[in-house]
Amino acid sequence: MTRVWMLPVLFLLCGSLVAAGSISDGKPVKAAVFLLLFVLFAAAHSPLVFPRTTEASEAQRRSAADGRPIVYWRPGCRYCLRLRLRLGRRARQLYWVDIWRDPAGAAVVRAANDGNETVPTVVVAGRPFVNPDPAWVREQLSPSA
Repeated sequence: MTRVWMLPVLFLLCGSLVAAGSISDGKPVKAAVFLLLFVLFAAAHSPLVFPRTTEASEAQRRSAADGRPIVYWRPGCRYCLRLRLRLGRRARQLYWVDIWRDPAGAAVVRAANDGNETVPTVVVAGRPFVNPDPAWVREQLSPSA
């Protein structure tokens, strides 16, 4: 659990230090801007941006039933964030598995990537695709879902 929040907390600490330095230099506006930027970076790299995570076994069961893709991801991954942001509201239609929280999910990713934990790995109909184009992932979703 703490591993997931290390990068966002690091962003917040760095932002606080930069803001404190700007305030001590008598530049409160600059401090506020820097602090806001670091808070945004922290939020973007936190699990808060992603839809609710599911365990790998549950995601696989549900995907087999309704055909929706499974996205294996981890916090701090810029490619996962890119996929999430480019999917927009449709991201909620996929099953998201955080490989740092779910060892079974990490094992699925390693099996698909020659032992590497390369994310995002999207599984569609049992076939893994590593870092696919978000437009392609959007096409895999049914229009009525």
